[in-house]
Amino acid sequence: MPYGCQPFLTRRFDLALQFASGLHHSQCRKGTPIPYISHLMAVSALVLEAGGDEDLAIAALLHDAVEDQGGPPTLLTIRRMFGDRVATVVMECSDTDREPRPPWRERKERYLAHLPSASADALLVSIADKLHNVRSILADYRRHKENLWMRFSAGKDEQFWYYGELVRVFTQRRPEDALVTEFARVVKELKDLDEAG
Repeated sequence: MPYGCQPFLTRRFDLALQFASGLHHSQCRKGTPIPYISHLMAVSALVLEAGGDEDLAIAALLHDAVEDQGGPPTLLTIRRMFGDRVATVVMECSDTDREPRPPWRERKERYLAHLPSASADALLVSIADKLHNVRSILADYRRHKENLWMRFSAGKDEQFWYYGELVRVFTQRRPEDALVTEFARVVKELKDLDEAG
């Protein structure tokens, strides 16, 4: 293979992709017709490109499964299918496992409070997740301008607060990380575009 590439993804990854696709089959990205699996594949790709191993690529595929698709029983299934490490990262990346969900601000504050002590594994998946989210928001903002914010349960000011806090925490934890640098750049670009009107 070119450049000495040694593929390390096994049938476990294939199974995780099928499992994630099945779990999120009827889910779309907020306010769009885009199948939700596109986000999960993008986050997994970012994790792999940043040097993550198969467990972390699988955790990236499943990072929203607990909060969006079944709570603790889904986490138990993930643990049985893919092991403790994957399940632990998925739980660390979930902002709730309860139904009904707590209020948005409460969930985000709890998530932010957890990040300074999150494992390095979970931090990588979290950064990749938030980077893909903000890239998608930026692309949609270019198309829809202010109308974009209507698709979110929390308004524009709350979104900018949250992304600003994520930049702060990620930068403290991993100041030299290329993904963190890119995340901060995209958040700034989105804020600058919004302020320019």
